[in-house]
Amino acid sequence: MGERARGAVGKTAPARTVAGNRPPERRGIPNTGRIVTLLIGQGHGFVRLASGREVFFHRGDLQEGTSFNALEVGDRVTFELLEDHVSGPRALCIERRRARR
Repeated sequence: MGERARGAVGKTAPARTVAGNRPPERRGIPNTGRIVTLLIGQGHGFVRLASGREVFFHRGDLQEGTSFNALEVGDRVTFELLEDHVSGPRALCIERRRARR
């Protein structure tokens, strides 16, 4: 009988698929609000909706081209509100609203 290396099973790994099995991108309900809290060192903050409800956001949830360090308390923002039943509501794709002229 031929010898096998210790731990060898003799099976091959299944072929990997390319980007076909990615989970769907998380999307939320379009919404607007104002930034009420920014914790720069921790990289997150909170947005207050018109209803008075506050929603968490992380710097990684910003729309591409929006700088976390450029945001200020009181800025009006647009975002997608994701209702996550495990970790609570979260703002995604946050973007500062342009000032009206």
